[in-house]
Amino acid sequence: MNLSALLTVSQTALELGLICSLTVLALFLSYSMLNVCDLSTDGCFTLGAAVGAVVAAAGHPLLSIPAAMLAGVTSGFVTAILQTKLGIESLLAGIIVNTGLYSVNMAVMAGAALVNLNKKDTVFTMVKDLLDGTPLAGQQNIVVAAVAVILTVAFLTLFLNTRLGLAIRATGNNPDMVRSSSINPVFTTIVGLCIANAFTGLSGCLMAQSQKQAEINIGTGMVTVALASLLIGATILGRGGIFTRAIGMVLGAFIFRFVYAIALRLDILPAFMLKLISAVIVALAIALPYLKQQWPTIRRRLSYKRAAVAKGGD
Repeated sequence: MNLSALLTVSQTALELGLICSLTVLALFLSYSMLNVCDLSTDGCFTLGAAVGAVVAAAGHPLLSIPAAMLAGVTSGFVTAILQTKLGIESLLAGIIVNTGLYSVNMAVMAGAALVNLNKKDTVFTMVKDLLDGTPLAGQQNIVVAAVAVILTVAFLTLFLNTRLGLAIRATGNNPDMVRSSSINPVFTTIVGLCIANAFTGLSGCLMAQSQKQAEINIGTGMVTVALASLLIGATILGRGGIFTRAIGMVLGAFIFRFVYAIALRLDILPAFMLKLISAVIVALAIALPYLKQQWPTIRRRLSYKRAAVAKGGD
């Protein structure tokens, strides 16, 4: 691979990594802070893409961003209500919402599986016109995605250090203590999931407009990719304050996309292997603490077996 190809891969990975890092930051809030594994991410990402594309196609590209985020808030609210008011486990609640969102997304797109934005104005085309004649001309995708990520990281850093943000973090760590402190964990869970899904909706909206289309399967497997990126980021910058850890999430998303783009460019792996690789990374990262804890026992058993084999050979 020559330098030109490497720069092209890096730019593509940076664009996708920045956009997808918004979903990683959403999981950082729900999974790492609130201790809720939200499996509605795939459907919510598609919902943000569908709403953003439809609103942009109607001639309101700027309005598409708050519209997509509001749609994400609605998805998060439903997921939270199923958990907190109806007593449904978080995993099942996410699966239920994700299943229902398929029909909702089809309805948003008027029954079509694809919304084409090729001849429509988007936030990226608007920024492209603004950047013409500047050193950043032609880099509108990176600029828009970077601004969105910077604002999201800044918001998370400030919000999670407020009284409500600290209550959300405490809910994830010890809900019983939160109840004894006269804090309503139902309220903190609802707020946390609504904000997290707003980020996911924003990520889907930007992805659809950057690709000039929104299709019904655009979010398939996004939760696995985001979890893999989150775990990579946690390995790199898993310690420190909220800002440091949030930056780690962004780096994790970029590294994941960069490594996969390199693998595709070198024909090491076919494109359809992305989901399998993501699943393997997530499984290994989640299982690593348990395997590390069990390693002394495993090593002891192996030594006993080797000793028994050696004794039998004698």
